[in-house]
Amino acid sequence: MSVLTLLAPVFQQGDSGAAAASAFSSLFGLVVGIFVVVCLWRIYAKAGEPGWYCLIPIWNTLVLLKIAGRPWWWILLLCIPFVNFVILLVVMLSFGKSFGKGAAFSIFLLTCISPIGFAILAFDGSRYLGPGGRDS
Repeated sequence: MSVLTLLAPVFQQGDSGAAAASAFSSLFGLVVGIFVVVCLWRIYAKAGEPGWYCLIPIWNTLVLLKIAGRPWWWILLLCIPFVNFVILLVVMLSFGKSFGKGAAFSIFLLTCISPIGFAILAFDGSRYLGPGGRDS
């Protein structure tokens, strides 16, 4: 069964332009989501963690904090409104340093085009230097 057959009832409604845009948007989001999972899988593997940890909610954040060299309890700070922006900035700065990247690249990881930043970390020649950039 093809995707078009599955989407046929959606396109047969009155506003086919909106339905097509919605279907495209959903498909695009799915592709980007899968791409980010592949990138995080490779990043975790570079850091010596099992790649499939990126698939487990909450645990993936704990592993990211470990890679960045931050304590596990910072996940609680990520749940506090407005504080989470500052904590996420500090974590991403440490995360970038863990792979030898500078502050500008780490801030790039916080923008709406962060999948590109994760792809660079996953597929470039950088290596994991240890938590927060300290050689282990």
